[in-house]
This record gives sequence, structure tokens and C-alpha cells, in this order.
Amino acid sequence: MAKAFSIAQARHDLAALVHDLEHQPFVQLTRRGKPVAVLLSLREFQRLTAAHFWDAYSAFRATTDLAKLDIDPNLFNGLRDKSSGREVRW
Repeated sequence: MAKAFSIAQARHDLAALVHDLEHQPFVQLTRRGKPVAVLLSLREFQRLTAAHFWDAYSAFRATTDLAKLDIDPNLFNGLRDKSSGREVRW
């Protein structure tokens, strides 16, 4: 379970909160006893932002035989709208 700090505690004891984040992936911030936010360690933030959807999708496609799973490999072809969109005036 994540440690929880009230916003007032976090403001007062920021150094302790950062120290805790060096040893666990996140801490919760609470307001009136209810969770309202989460602070992440740098390691957790990097883990969550490192894998991009396209990289994961490409790896999946490279290692998975869609036909064997009875999925048409062309299922998503032509779904993306390639138009330039609407004109915007500034």
C-alpha cells in the first residue's frame, strides 16, 4: 500500500516525501483524508513514459500471428482519416 500524505504534510515535509519516493514508486496526496493526487518517483515516471504505443503495437505485430488468432491482419487498414482536418483561423 502506498504511503499517504495530506497536502499540508507534503508541503511541510517535502524532503521526507522525496526520500520516500526514492524507495517506492509513488505516494498519495490526500485532502480531508481522501486521495486527490499521486506523486511519482522519477524511476516510475520514466517507466510509464518510456514505452510508446506504436513501439508496443509494432512489437506485438512482429511477434504475433494474427491469422492464427483468426484476426484479419488488414483489420485496421484504412481506418485513419488522412485529411488535413478543418481550417482554423487565428
